[in-house]
Amino acid sequence: MQKQGESGRSMTKEEFAKMKQDLEAEYLAVSPKTVWSHEVFLQQLSSHSVLSKGHSFHVFLEYDQNLSVRRKNAKEIFGGFFKSVVKSADEVLFAGVKGQENNFLINYHNRIKDSCVKADKMTRSHKNVADGRIYTAACLHNLALGKPTVIKKYLLKVAELFEKLRKVEGQVSSDEDLTLTELLLYYILNIEAAKRTDKFKWKRVAAFRKNLIEMSELEIKHARNSVSLLQSCIDLFKNN
Repeated sequence: MQKQGESGRSMTKEEFAKMKQDLEAEYLAVSPKTVWSHEVFLQQLSSHSVLSKGHSFHVFLEYDQNLSVRRKNAKEIFGGFFKSVVKSADEVLFAGVKGQENNFLINYHNRIKDSCVKADKMTRSHKNVADGRIYTAACLHNLALGKPTVIKKYLLKVAELFEKLRKVEGQVSSDEDLTLTELLLYYILNIEAAKRTDKFKWKRVAAFRKNLIEMSELEIKHARNSVSLLQSCIDLFKNN
């Protein structure tokens, strides 16, 4: 809705239905992964010798009332709790590490955060491209309605092409979010594992390798689908 307000134009019923469908599909894909990440993070906090005794963590576990009755909304409450936990975790993480290990962990932590921001921007860019194709497909479809039969057929075919490309682009965005962004977020939160430096190095390399290979294979698959769609549309125009 925010994006719609910023665009300054009205959305057709078809565009709204397609955007709603995309949002529902994205939610169903991301929700289980998000719940799993939160569960793993809370388990690690509860098993940590220092963080499990933190006041903020116990307040979070023991609070059983409706969050909406507080002055701050739920987003602000969890945001403040998360910041305090991350700050405490960073202090615990870096306090006992010296020399080369300290430099490694600091650089690693900063680079992961930077990579996570860039990955999120890339994912949102793909999502914006997919949303743009909704509008393009709708415009081509509406344009075809008032044209002669010959031109109408071509315009409808191109509109159909953009609709299929939109689905591919949306899937690219979802796959990148699940395979790359979630992996980076997991390692930002995985503070306890970072303390076991030697073991952590091998663990992170194996996980990065697995997820990056998986993401690359998915992107190759989606790229081939896009090329196939474009080629089939071009062949259709040539034959006609």
